[in-house]
Amino acid sequence: MKSSVRFFHSPKQFLPLFNRTHFLSRQFPQFSRQFHSTTLRLCSAGESQTVPPVWSIYGSSIANGVPESSGNVNSQSSSDFEKPQVKKKTNLGLGDLVGTRKKGKANRTNWVCSDCGYTDGQWWGMCRACESVGTMKRYSAGESDEGPVVQRTWLPQKPEEVQPVRLLEVNKGMKQLDWRIPLSGLFGNEVARVLGGGLVPGSLVLIGGDPGVGKSTLLLQMAAIIADVHDLGEPSPVVYVSGEESVEQIGNRADRMMIATEELFLYSSTDIEDIVEKVQPLSPRALIIDSIQTVYLRGVAGSAGGLMQVKECTSALLRFAKKTNIPVLLAGHVTKSGDIAGPRVLEHIVDAVLYMEGEKFSSYRLLRSVKNRFGSTDELGVFEMSQLGLQAVSNPSKIFLSEQHSDSEFLAGLAVAVIMDGSRSFLIEIQALCVSGSTVSRHVNGIQASRADMIISVLMKQAGLKLQENAIFLNVVSGVALTETAGDLAVAAAICSSFLEFPIPNGIAFIGEIGLGGELRMVSRMEKRVSTVAKLGYRKCIVPKSAEKSVATLGFEQMEFIGCKNLKEVINVVFTTP
Repeated sequence: MKSSVRFFHSPKQFLPLFNRTHFLSRQFPQFSRQFHSTTLRLCSAGESQTVPPVWSIYGSSIANGVPESSGNVNSQSSSDFEKPQVKKKTNLGLGDLVGTRKKGKANRTNWVCSDCGYTDGQWWGMCRACESVGTMKRYSAGESDEGPVVQRTWLPQKPEEVQPVRLLEVNKGMKQLDWRIPLSGLFGNEVARVLGGGLVPGSLVLIGGDPGVGKSTLLLQMAAIIADVHDLGEPSPVVYVSGEESVEQIGNRADRMMIATEELFLYSSTDIEDIVEKVQPLSPRALIIDSIQTVYLRGVAGSAGGLMQVKECTSALLRFAKKTNIPVLLAGHVTKSGDIAGPRVLEHIVDAVLYMEGEKFSSYRLLRSVKNRFGSTDELGVFEMSQLGLQAVSNPSKIFLSEQHSDSEFLAGLAVAVIMDGSRSFLIEIQALCVSGSTVSRHVNGIQASRADMIISVLMKQAGLKLQENAIFLNVVSGVALTETAGDLAVAAAICSSFLEFPIPNGIAFIGEIGLGGELRMVSRMEKRVSTVAKLGYRKCIVPKSAEKSVATLGFEQMEFIGCKNLKEVINVVFTTP
């Protein structure tokens, strides 16, 4: 009892009781070093030549798991623990700018999340940024005895080569044909349209899409087309590198697609440095990597597919492409939201980003360009997946149109709209169904709900249709999203056809925007839309009255252009018995 009284009256022994972590660190030193952070307020009890010190933030240094005496612990003042040791920085060198470390420094262990790239000085069991469990990987940021962590000897940069060049001297002596690698054939022309005219030498192109949509098939067909080009008068090898399939699997897929190109080389690897080392002696015309989420760079934190690995691997391939003037095509995975997996900076690094889209139960594929430094982002490529791979669709409008039979009363409510996607025009089919006495008031698919509500309200107010007691269902065939206002007139015509139970005759297309007063307004690119309608054999086209004279001078004598001022005129023209 006396010893306990003396213990509480001793100020040096009284303070540690309020700091439970200090008490645990004295009893369980190994647990203390693993659980608590050691990033700041480090101290040591003194250096020794025989026993290396072990750092701790709790006032004592422990050698071989044996703590020092309590007198040494309490002899230091609190100010010693609050002042971190700061080393003075000397003049910055090249190693400081590129982030390399010199030999002789101690390795520092970090824990990096393989999903989001968050870095922490200790292991917590879960990522404190994205809250993912089991994703923290141990990473030593120091250097090995062989050399720097990230070796870039395969990409030399001579100082005399980095010099400012006059703008007028850049393209001097270069032919226009040398700016693009041509892609021949129907398939090649469709891809070249999306790329802006062909593949630019030294460019870095990223192709993303859902699993199974056809990214690998597209890249393999592009590799075969590029390898078959003989405009240089010499063999032009193309290297296809896969980190997901073996060489035998790629060969089997190429055999199924009847690809037998002599200058197409296959390689299976996930190490960027190994890939570049093997590719450089071949001096290929193009390099294809499938996919960027499967490759890694030695010395970079995280596993393959992590944010840091994806960023550094893409940056390394970008430097390789610009240095060697070899175009590099990358396949990229996408997340649940449809974005390319990895950091957002990935899309900023590359020169072009292409997305391949396709419905789950449809054989048609759409190739869109969302970023292109060498061309327009308004282009669209349409393909059909077959046993032999992707085939170009010469008439994309047939995807969105069904066979119409005006003598059938069940096809009432169908109307054809002409829309633009980039520089290409399409004919799509709008379906409408009006049901009286239904519990569902309204349902739309492929059309903006606010736009559909406005068109229905205008029909009730300006055209006099009694749609209040009817449930209206709207749908766009083949799952296309109608985003432009040029399809307003076709939506209104489909609703009128279903409500009046009057099928629209075959060979009529609708182009026009509807205003709140029921008037028809002009839309952009009328010439392009009308030209597409004429090529597909349509006989009549309902257009705004303001566009009737301009489209009549285009030279389509086989077509009849009917100009209408408002919705009432459209109803009187279309839904009348001759």
